[in-house]
Amino acid sequence: MPEPRTVETDRKTPALALSGGGFRATLFHCGALLRLNELGYLSRITRISSVSGGSIASGMLAAAWPRLRFENGVAVNLTQEVVEPLRAFCRRSIDTMAVGWGSVLPGQSIGDVLANAYDDMFNGISLQDLPDSPQFIFNATNLQTGRLVRMEKRQLADYTIGKIARPHIRLAVAVAASSAFPPILSPVEIDLDPVAWEALDGTVHTGDLQFTQRLALTDGGVYDNLGLETVDDFDPVIVSDAGAPFGTEETASALWPKQALRALDIATDQARGLRKRLLFAQTRATGRKTVFAGIEGDLREYSAPQVLGAAPGIIAWMAALRTRLDPFSEREQGRLINWGWLMMDVALRSYLAPDVPPPDTFPIPTESLADP
Repeated sequence: MPEPRTVETDRKTPALALSGGGFRATLFHCGALLRLNELGYLSRITRISSVSGGSIASGMLAAAWPRLRFENGVAVNLTQEVVEPLRAFCRRSIDTMAVGWGSVLPGQSIGDVLANAYDDMFNGISLQDLPDSPQFIFNATNLQTGRLVRMEKRQLADYTIGKIARPHIRLAVAVAASSAFPPILSPVEIDLDPVAWEALDGTVHTGDLQFTQRLALTDGGVYDNLGLETVDDFDPVIVSDAGAPFGTEETASALWPKQALRALDIATDQARGLRKRLLFAQTRATGRKTVFAGIEGDLREYSAPQVLGAAPGIIAWMAALRTRLDPFSEREQGRLINWGWLMMDVALRSYLAPDVPPPDTFPIPTESLADP
């Protein structure tokens, strides 16, 4: 979406995109964040864009950022302040709880209950409590306009409606909207002051009360499951992708709900594929650096020397794990964190840090990726 260029938006700095994928993505991104931090890149990132499960991880990082203690560019308490709270949250049954209570509590929607659950981590802080740098952008999809809605400290924006400067929205609501998987957890509705909207070039709904009083939002991954749109012109751009792999089906279901979900999967897979191809085409055309760490990654495709590895069967098992917001076991958590850490390690050392020696120990040594 169009964005005014300002002195605070430096595209020649690292930006990070965290994909969707439920708790599976949240845990994979935990590993990616750990390795980014160890190699000194987390402190250099100026913008973090996220959707869905990526927004859960990014939200915790944003809430904890003022408490992080950086020494020589490395946050020495990242595990305690970010990873451990996220792991505890990923032991809970969030989606079932939201649906259950949201269906029976008077005056509470499923989206409201979902947001309140996130506030267990965020303690009621708003977007205005977040740091100015890095810029944390939480992306959702507007069910009315079909466009991306970006929520951050500086603004809330849908380029067909306009923007609201410095929106007073709870961080938990922004994360809930970004991760409200349709149709079960969405929409998350946000009431806004219609007069607060400012027109942008090309907006068509500014001043229309049908679009400016209330936003009905769903998962940001519906529009952009990689979270790339708000960072794809940075150099370098770093992507942590734990999105669902697409699989073929020998028999098509005759049931309408299953057909609808299958059609959504096909559309999402095509959109992800197009965005990835565009990302790498831009990389080749401009010469900028792109660091891509994916849950389906093949370590052999990277140039960096490696000591650690992962069994193909375990990689396939992790990539096929559910994308729900339900409890993940210690083994599932440990392996996903180790795999996100290893993929980010080899991607960073291949494209940004070639002189760094390969690591020989996982952050969670008890969960080997080589065992069956």
